[in-house]
Amino acid sequence: MAYVTPLLTGVVEVVKKAALPLDRDFAELEQLQNSVKSIKNFVMNSYTKLEQTLKTELSKIRPDIPVFTTENKISGHSYFAISPIEGITNFAHGNPDFAICVALIENDKTVCGVIYNPAHDEMFFAGHGKGAYKEGPRNHERLRVSSAKEVAGSLVGFHVDSDSKTKDFLALQENILNSSANLRISGCVALDLAYVASGKLDATIGLNAHYASVAAGLLMVTEAGGIIRETSQKDTRDADMDAIKKTGNIAALNFACGQKFLSLLK
Repeated sequence: MAYVTPLLTGVVEVVKKAALPLDRDFAELEQLQNSVKSIKNFVMNSYTKLEQTLKTELSKIRPDIPVFTTENKISGHSYFAISPIEGITNFAHGNPDFAICVALIENDKTVCGVIYNPAHDEMFFAGHGKGAYKEGPRNHERLRVSSAKEVAGSLVGFHVDSDSKTKDFLALQENILNSSANLRISGCVALDLAYVASGKLDATIGLNAHYASVAAGLLMVTEAGGIIRETSQKDTRDADMDAIKKTGNIAALNFACGQKFLSLLK
């Protein structure tokens, strides 16, 4: 399998190892009978342990580069960008829509990305120039974006960070709904991106997302034949990655009606 490099294999193995205690913790959440404070402490302990495992194990793969999480301001040109529990509010409520996200960026290029949902045992991964895939028991499934050609009737994911301006969210929501598209808010932008890559969503819009939460998913979308754009960029011929990292406002789209979606964002 030439598309699975040793580097990507190593990252996948790290994520699987880190996910084992998280999976157990998620199963225990349903059994907790304590206060909301106790649940919050339990969740944060799960997050902290997972973050430390990822940092330790990824440093063994590439000890020469730093590891940034969603709590950090990313700097430099080469680093790991990780979101230990993307969709942590879902996790805390026993909702299975959460994921572990890891992306390796070298010289400002995303080399590989992994998104893993342990609750459903869904492993998505991509390598630059190698395609995007979902792990299967025997063969890996090559991911392709949907072939929907019209916004009307399409299925659109939506992610809004708590710091986003309400008026921006409502304006975009109104434009999309008025176009006869269907909105879904899952609470996990990483899984939304993986679903765009696999054709389960035709597009997803994210506002104020941290780059560590979306780096792996953005690579998957492009490797699956889709396009990514910053929501307000004027020249839409190619992705403005600097703007995406600065604002966290992303549009991940299938290729067939990508430009039609972009017109709604204006």
